[in-house]
Parts: sequence; structure tokens; C-alpha cells
Amino acid sequence: MNLIGSLTRRFAQCLAMLATIATGMATAGPAGAQQWNPFADISSSTSNPSSDIDFTRRWQANPPPGYPTLSPANLAATKKAIERYEEIVKSGGWDPIPPIKLAGGYNDPSVQILRKRLQLSGELESGEAWMPQQFDYSVEKAVKRFQATNGLAPTGIVDKRTRAALNVSAKSRLQQLKKGHSRIREYVGKTKKGKYVVVNIPAAQIEAVEDDKVVSRHAGVVGKVSRKSPILSSSIHELNFNPVWRLPPTVVSQDLIPKGRQMEKAGKDVLVKYGIDAYDGSGRKLDPEKINWRSSMPHGLSYRQQPGKENPLGFVKINFHNSHSVYLHDTPSDSLFGRNFRAASSGCVRVHNIEELAAWLLEGKEGWNKSQVISMRETGESKNVRLKAPVRLYLAYITAWATSDGVVQFRRDLYGKDGVGNEAGSY
Repeated sequence: MNLIGSLTRRFAQCLAMLATIATGMATAGPAGAQQWNPFADISSSTSNPSSDIDFTRRWQANPPPGYPTLSPANLAATKKAIERYEEIVKSGGWDPIPPIKLAGGYNDPSVQILRKRLQLSGELESGEAWMPQQFDYSVEKAVKRFQATNGLAPTGIVDKRTRAALNVSAKSRLQQLKKGHSRIREYVGKTKKGKYVVVNIPAAQIEAVEDDKVVSRHAGVVGKVSRKSPILSSSIHELNFNPVWRLPPTVVSQDLIPKGRQMEKAGKDVLVKYGIDAYDGSGRKLDPEKINWRSSMPHGLSYRQQPGKENPLGFVKINFHNSHSVYLHDTPSDSLFGRNFRAASSGCVRVHNIEELAAWLLEGKEGWNKSQVISMRETGESKNVRLKAPVRLYLAYITAWATSDGVVQFRRDLYGKDGVGNEAGSY
């Protein structure tokens, strides 16, 4: 009877696994949470996402809408996540995953450790596995859930970056959740109704939110660690189409002048190469050949680049009042949007698919829609357009939060603001 019972149980497990495969990837958070499905388009985007580099780039550049990061509902959800992680920490947390690549079909003792890790954080249902060392479909799906909720492309492969995220201690994740709860609380009352834009700096994403629903989510490029994007609250009031780029002081001192000196040694001119004009204090345009880059002269000049294909602002710049000289803008090069690590700017924020955001901001403005926005890109016409009404903007720093469906989200502590050392920012 014991043998028959064992075979019956194994047969039932097989049937359950087949049912799961037939159903597809229905969740993206703790087992049982079924309201948000970030995997809805994976099967149609590639037949084998685990080996498709293009899939990873598409995923990073085109994140699913999801739930608003600053939603008031996230306070209660994050509080519950804190309570759950407090229990995990009390129980000793989880063991680190050994430095070995794991993927579907692998059979290794490390898979047992991975199973336990994913069960504790809720991506994999608890219970004993028939073949605990086997990296089966249920583990692969759980890894994808983990990756999607940690800002990583859901390939299902435990690579170096995924392993580093898995190995952030439960204690550090708890600390991040507490910080996230405190930071979200600062916005409650401001984000219940109406339109606003939020740049979540650690996630390098931009959300357009209306009445507590995400209208569109965009991959972004934020300030590098040495030139951080500031945390601020403001209002978007104007769009500049095909703008002139006025080089900010940090770019002049840290990029343009060093590059000018380097190129001067090689007998070349940085202004000529990049199509940048230099002006003196009276606004008079200077001859590039008369600028001595080795002297102090370049520090007293202002610099502009006219609209065009090489202009780093792209075809539209989104303005809001602030004391940091930062703004949101397009870019002539979109290769960075497909990367996982997107802290590469001088503090401003580049926005992928910015035409959608621009059209949304201009809603209600007579004569403006998405077609008109795209036309501005195609014609190259320079034009400044004020919004019908200002739209609130928040550059926020949220590394951990939970949403109303029970999904817990984590992002790297990009600028080391969570008090957990380098552990949560090293992947």
C-alpha cells in the first residue's frame, strides 16, 4: 500500500505540473497573487526567452504598467510585507545561493537552497519537491517571478546578477521595506487623485499616473552614482520641442573641458566635432580656434548645441522648476534603455517612448495629440508649449514596496540611501 500511495502521489504531482504548464505564468508575486501578470507577453515575444538577449533588452525597455509606486494603498501592503519579513528574519533568514549558474534542466544541490530561498520570499509554493535538486518548471517560473519583482528581466536563469539579488540578506530587505514605507508615507495625500508623474530613481522608471492608475510606464536613464539625480517635488509646466541644449555647469566642467583639452593635444576641436557653439559673457559667439582649452578661459564661457540629430536632448525636453538644473528629455540614442543598470546620466532623466508621455501631458491642450507630437519629431520644428495645467512631478527614491495584490517589489539601493551597505546595490 505504501508503494501504491507513493506512486499515486507522484502521479498527482505530475498532473499538477502539467496543469500549471497549461495554465501558463499567471502570477508575479507571492504564490496565490493573481492580479498582475507581467509575463502576459513573454510567449508571444520569443519562443525561448531564456536564451534570447533581444528579449531581455525589450523587457527592460518596455516595462509592464503595473501599479503606481506611490499609491496610498501601498502603505498597508508594505506594512504587511514588513511583518512577513520580520518573521523571516526571526527565523534566521535564508542561506546564500552558491556561485554557480542555474537554469532549467540543471540538477545540483544548490537548487535545494534556491527552492528554500524562493519559498521563504513567496515566489515558490512551500512543500517538499519530488526531485529537490532538479531545476524544474516550477523553479524556473518562481525565478522569473523573483526577477520581475526585483527589476530584472525574467529569463528564468540564475545568473550572476540574479544570484546577487537573491543573496541580499532578509535583514537588509526588511530595512529597505521600512525605508520604503516611510518614504511612501511622505506622498500620501498628494497622489490620491488627478495626474502626476513619478521618476523612481532606483528603478530607473517613469510612471504617468492618473487617478491612482498607471497610464504608462517608461524605462529611464537616471544620474550616475557620481552625479546623482536629485530627490524633489515640482510641477511640469512646459515642453520644448527640438530645443537648444544649453550645457549645464557640471557637463562643462567635468565633460566638455576635459574632452576639449584631450582633443586639442591631438590637433582636433571638440566644439567643431560635436557642433557646439561657445559664447562669452556678452552673448557673442566665439571662433572655436581662438579658445585655449588649457587656460581658464573655457570656464568663463557658456555653450549651446542647436537642435538636430546629435543634440543629446532629442526632440523634446520636459521642464519643471527646480534648483538643480535637471529636466526630463528624449535622447538620440536609445541603447541604454535595454540595459538593466541605467544610472548613466549627469543628473537629468532620459525617457524611453517619450512621445507617449508628452502627448499625455498635453491632453486638453487645443491642437495637441500624439500625432502632433510625432509630427514635431519628424519636422524638427522648434516650439515651446506650455501645458494647459501644470502636472505634479516627483523624483522619488523607493527601493522596496508592496502593492495591493500582495506583490513585494525590490530595487537596488543605487545611491546607498537605505543604510544597508553595498549589499543591496551591487547587482
